[in-house]
Amino acid sequence: MLVFAVNNPLIHVPTAPTVSDVKSVAVADEKDASAPSAAEGIKVTISPDAFKAAKSASTDSDIDESGLDDNVKQILKMIRKLKQQIDEKLAELQAVAVDQSLTPEERQAKTATLQSAISSLQAGLITAEGSLAKAMKGMSPEQLGKVLALSR
Repeated sequence: MLVFAVNNPLIHVPTAPTVSDVKSVAVADEKDASAPSAAEGIKVTISPDAFKAAKSASTDSDIDESGLDDNVKQILKMIRKLKQQIDEKLAELQAVAVDQSLTPEERQAKTATLQSAISSLQAGLITAEGSLAKAMKGMSPEQLGKVLALSR
């Protein structure tokens, strides 16, 4: 986890300029046009892949910190991943349904492919949930509550 201190002198957080700031910059520019300008600050660009990685890391941290058996943790992570993949495929299916650039044959082919992928993912989800049910046998009520809360 990366944390920046607010009072760090190496980090410049840009703020909206006030009227007095604009006037003082204009006056300074008139006095010495050859003087170097103030440093612009740091620009950070985060890629969509980095956002996904950060999100997946943060979504599984609650499972890692749950204190459950490693087997149960792995199953819970797998269930989350399968649910996420199913949601993505459903979104793709909706996008295909409204895509006007596709011919009816293309739409039907893509729909069939996506439906097949969704069926496979759902089968994997059912298998993972069955494995989780087996792993939950013999757990204390407190542990069962944790598993149920984490599997949502």
